Amino acid sequence: MRATMTISLPKWLKQKLDQITRKEHMNRSDIVREALRQYLVKQEFRRLRNLTIPEAEKRGLYTDEDIFREVS
Repeated sequence: MRATMTISLPKWLKQKLDQITRKEHMNRSDIVREALRQYLVKQEFRRLRNLTIPEAEKRGLYTDEDIFREVS
C-alpha cells in the first residue's frame, strides 16, 4: 500500500530533480523514493557500525585491514 505525501524543495533542487527525470527516463516519485531508500540504508549501516565499533576496538580491530587479517 502506498501513501501520498507532499514535500517542498528549493527551486534549484527541483530543477536538478527535473533534469534527472529527463535524463534517466524516470518520474520524480521513483527518484525520490530511491534516494530516500538509499538514505535509510546508510543510516541503518551507520547505526549498526556505531554499535560494533566499541567491541571491535576491544579486540584491537581499528582498520579494514585489521578485519581482513582477522577473517582471512
